[in-house]
Amino acid sequence: MTAAPNMHSITADSEKLREAILDYARTRMSYDAVPLDAPATLEYLQTHASNTVNEAGLGGDAALAVFTDVLAPACLSTDHPGYVSFIPTAPTAAATAFDLVVSASSIYGGSWMEGAGAVFAENEVLAWLAAEVGLPDSAGGVFVQGGTLGNLSALVAARHTAQEALSAAGKPRPARWKFVCSAEAHSSLKAAANVMDVDIVKASVGADGRLTGAAVEQALGEAGEGVFAVVATAGTTNFGIVDRLREVGDVAKAHGLWYHIDGAYGLAAILAPETRALFDGTELADSFIVDPHKWLYAPFDACALVYRVPELAKAAHAQHGEYLDTLTDSGEWNPSDYAYNLTRRVRGLPLWFSLATYGVGAYREAIAQNIRVTHEIADIIRANENLRLVREPELSVVVFEREGWQLPDYETWSQRLLESGLGLVVPSSHQGRPNTRFAIINPDTTTELLVKILDSMEQ
Repeated sequence: MTAAPNMHSITADSEKLREAILDYARTRMSYDAVPLDAPATLEYLQTHASNTVNEAGLGGDAALAVFTDVLAPACLSTDHPGYVSFIPTAPTAAATAFDLVVSASSIYGGSWMEGAGAVFAENEVLAWLAAEVGLPDSAGGVFVQGGTLGNLSALVAARHTAQEALSAAGKPRPARWKFVCSAEAHSSLKAAANVMDVDIVKASVGADGRLTGAAVEQALGEAGEGVFAVVATAGTTNFGIVDRLREVGDVAKAHGLWYHIDGAYGLAAILAPETRALFDGTELADSFIVDPHKWLYAPFDACALVYRVPELAKAAHAQHGEYLDTLTDSGEWNPSDYAYNLTRRVRGLPLWFSLATYGVGAYREAIAQNIRVTHEIADIIRANENLRLVREPELSVVVFEREGWQLPDYETWSQRLLESGLGLVVPSSHQGRPNTRFAIINPDTTTELLVKILDSMEQ
């Protein structure tokens, strides 16, 4: 019988491979400016990287070469300062380096028993975020994969709480459960409604794109019975608009409804003195999310999900099984009890390490700098007779049009810009009109670089 290869022993070959991988990581992390790179075609990848998974294996050197020479260059660098489409990421040097430690440590982050030290550190970050938002010391939560899972988990907890309240009062469940959000809310809420088999009641927004308390009140009147939550947005993805959080929260509380704030992108701006006033009312939230891999300079993937009363989330999410009893009955803080997850990596640790390294003050200044750059480039766009701001920026998103351009013009320019390696700026739209946008969350994204990107529209 042929012996199975030992994939875990430390041999000369494995040490050589480990050093080669670490050398690649050091090189990637030491770039003064990372290459933007570009997506490759399926045909190219099939030609150059097919059949890498086979019975015999390629060997470490060959597999690493496929990644470094073929696969990696076919992935866009979302931390490139010219990557200002969608919502980029820009992890600090400390967070990026510590992410290697997380992977190397094999820490199970689902329970206190198995990962107490790491869970404690994650909880330190969650407590800090809760305090910034204005929730009590008893608030808590968990780091999940992303905003989609965070919103889903919060809404599951909200519905469970509403169901329990009806049961305790001896009342029947409604024919359909519903939640209210704005017409500008993120697509993840629609996805959550589909998964949960509940209805969305979309409240209208004003000309400024904000959800107001009056609009929520009207939506509740039209919705009838079965509403279990109201969701506000603290920084829409398309425009960076912050809803009237206090107004919306006051209406939710007056109706005895769970109040959730989706701050995946924008809630981080509560740290900047220039924008903190926009977040008045966050202390009313029953739950909120913010994605550190967006505007808190952490690597993928991390969403902080925080509850005012964590016990309500635990009642909804804790899994029960014979082999889990030793954990669920322990009375300890098990992160897997607070979201739709069980197995999890300690994805909050890179943010913890970065905050511990640089201090919160450095984060406040970095976010404030992003906002200053946003307003500087908005001023430049406003002064250009060929460009038009679609809406005045509020956080760090600038949406604008090029006079006379149609969608094909934006597409051609976007492709040319990507091929130049200067940046990634893709077409967008609003109310049926094509436009484009800058999403500025990288401290290395300068006004000068954005001016170069604008100049490329004239070529």
